[in-house]
Amino acid sequence: LGLTARTLAGDGSGYFLRNHYDVRRLDATRIAREAIQKALNSRNPRTIEPGVYPVILEPQAVADLLSFFAFSFDARSAEEGRSPFSAMGGKTKMGEKIFDERLNVYSDPQNAELPGSQSAQGGLPSQKIYLVRNGVLENLTYSRFWASQKGVQPTAGPVNNIMESAAAGASVEEMIRATSRGLLLSRFWYIRSVDPRTALVTGLTRDGVWFIENGKIAYPVRNFRFNQSVIQMLAPGDVEMIGRPERVGSSEAQGSSAALLPALKLKAFNFTSQSEAV
Repeated sequence: LGLTARTLAGDGSGYFLRNHYDVRRLDATRIAREAIQKALNSRNPRTIEPGVYPVILEPQAVADLLSFFAFSFDARSAEEGRSPFSAMGGKTKMGEKIFDERLNVYSDPQNAELPGSQSAQGGLPSQKIYLVRNGVLENLTYSRFWASQKGVQPTAGPVNNIMESAAAGASVEEMIRATSRGLLLSRFWYIRSVDPRTALVTGLTRDGVWFIENGKIAYPVRNFRFNQSVIQMLAPGDVEMIGRPERVGSSEAQGSSAALLPALKLKAFNFTSQSEAV
């Protein structure tokens, strides 16, 4: 269930989306309240220069980026040199620490909050599988065809997308208090690939961007276009804080792609130009 709220003057917009398999767990009141509050808080935005800023990504923004990035874990793309996980000579970066060591990315069909299909790709029985564990690339996904070409077993998953940290998660409010200067981002829109080999994507911010100064939200700002490598933003040294996972879905998929994802506080995010969209 997703809701967009606009102010009467058209200078503020908010969006909030959550999904759940149990309608009793779907908090429609919270969804409406969050969307309306974001619209009110984004009125009268100021213009600031594009550039590289520290950012806090709310879970919705993380979902929008990672739903696009999930395709990067394909083994064939990596072995054919078309992936950020490709290495020289048809090899891959499996076993290398590519992400912040606190990050785990995995699929678990038995997860109580995000149960997945019992049938994975190619009709295989699904099972828990780590793609990234403690920042290390642990698995890539092999289709039945590519596994037969390489003489390996096909991958029984993933059937859902879970990102979490072994450490206790921080709230968005705690992240804001820990930021001397940066931007808070509600979500992204119209994300498209620029360079699959570096996981470089472009897109637009939407429905709420706020400038943070001295640990407080100072004022709303106008939207941006961004060009950013997802690999780079999650690399060791670039992830400053990790939140508690929330059940959320990609806004471009209208919430149909459920995931458990945290808010992230990142050291640097590259904004290339301004956008007039609300």
